[in-house]
Amino acid sequence: MATIVKRISVRASAPAVWDAVRDIGALHTRLVPGFVIDTRLEPGARLVTFANGATIREPIVALDEAERRLVWTAQGGQTRHYNASAQVFAEGDGAVIVWTVDFLPDEAREAIDAAMTAGAAAMKAALPRH
Repeated sequence: MATIVKRISVRASAPAVWDAVRDIGALHTRLVPGFVIDTRLEPGARLVTFANGATIREPIVALDEAERRLVWTAQGGQTRHYNASAQVFAEGDGAVIVWTVDFLPDEAREAIDAAMTAGAAAMKAALPRH
């Protein structure tokens, strides 16, 4: 199983960043606008439409307020297993988001890494506004 970890440092405060991460229906407006173009909620999950037109169902596994940690999985797309988490930590005057994805098959690494890099750039652009 492959793992990719991105550490995204932002100038926004950890509480403001966590507020955007935990707002699971607002990926397209608060957390990664441009990378995600629509997010629709359904019981226990969100339907995420990416800028490339792909729509993926993401069941929410856990939302831990105390640890500022969100965990989700993905159904659809190029993987047969996908589990992700985003955890927010205070760092100086700002925050860092640790975004971890575990997936199969390993051959999806290049595409997932490219998508996570684009998502991280969208976060860095969006979050200083908070």
